[in-house]
Amino acid sequence: MNKNEVVARIMDSGVVAVIRMKDTNRLLKVIEAVRSGGIKCIEITMTVPGAVDMIRQLSSAVPSDVLIGAGTVVDQETAEKVIEAGATFVVGPVLNLGVVSLCVKRGIAVMPGCYTPTEILAGWKAGADIIKVFPATSLRPKYFKDLRGPFPDIRLMPTGGVTIDNVGEWITAGACAVGIGSDLLDKKAIEEERYEVLTDRAARMVQNVKAAKAK
Repeated sequence: MNKNEVVARIMDSGVVAVIRMKDTNRLLKVIEAVRSGGIKCIEITMTVPGAVDMIRQLSSAVPSDVLIGAGTVVDQETAEKVIEAGATFVVGPVLNLGVVSLCVKRGIAVMPGCYTPTEILAGWKAGADIIKVFPATSLRPKYFKDLRGPFPDIRLMPTGGVTIDNVGEWITAGACAVGIGSDLLDKKAIEEERYEVLTDRAARMVQNVKAAKAK
């Protein structure tokens, strides 16, 4: 799958599930649960011990319609490792132009983390496919509306502060997709292995995104 196809699938889905888990066996069940609910773009963060090996295992274990990407990638060395492990997209919490350049050269979708208009424009001009606006927790959807004026063509994805209930506001404000972790992946449900809860939450998330895009 080439980079353009990966980006198209992320934008079509509108949701990237951000997963931080240590238990690989349980992780596969979580991925299958959210996939059943319609979320098929999965970001494994580098804050998880053994994340690179986890990405390598998942890349060959998940169904072909699931995208496995790497998150919290802060340097080129890590970017190289996750790409070699099979990550189809690379996400960063900050704007590291070296990481963006590497992914552009390797033909891998890249989403650097930016916060200010200056960072957002710099990341986009460097070749980013989508700009991850982070942390969106301290921002509001109106920030995205304000950015659409000077940056109508820049693809933006908020991460942090996105919930199942407010996702429609972000999409309506101009987000091409969102990154979501804790509000989607109910920790208690995972501990109790009630994966149907995750499927239900994923389905609600997808429905709210579709409804917002249809407006």
